Amino acid sequence: MPVPALRNVTRRLGHRRWFAAAARVLVPADRVVGRLTRGRVVALGLVPSLLITTTGRRSGQPRGNPLLYVPDGDAFVVAGSNWGQPRPPAWALNLLADPAATVTVAGRRIPVRAHLATGAERDRLWGLLVREWPAYETYVERAGGRPVHVFRLTPVGGATAGD
Repeated sequence: MPVPALRNVTRRLGHRRWFAAAARVLVPADRVVGRLTRGRVVALGLVPSLLITTTGRRSGQPRGNPLLYVPDGDAFVVAGSNWGQPRPPAWALNLLADPAATVTVAGRRIPVRAHLATGAERDRLWGLLVREWPAYETYVERAGGRPVHVFRLTPVGGATAGD
């Protein structure tokens, strides 16, 4: 578990434009650390994080990305904020094209099926995400009206988010 003070500082800095820019640059390093630690260390352990592997909608190749998540019962909830960029992240577009994916959480690989949340379900899940990472609200403003996709990733084959 991360040091609470460091986690709180990180959550406050998440609203800053420079923080999002720096974090985007560090994502490739975070991918490498996540792979080397088999998903045990993602985002330096500062927020609940997973590695998602989707199938590239154009290439057909596996594509991995570290993401913040919140648990929701047996599932994982993620947001396609792309740090507030005008375009959605590629992993979200990949899930829209093919909802089958794999997440790696604390070293466990779990096959999941993505469901794009809408309406009241999206509002509820968005509330969970914003409680964990308040900067998501800032990212929505920066995205200039682009919808931020919220996905509920449900394990297939009996695994759960809480295992």
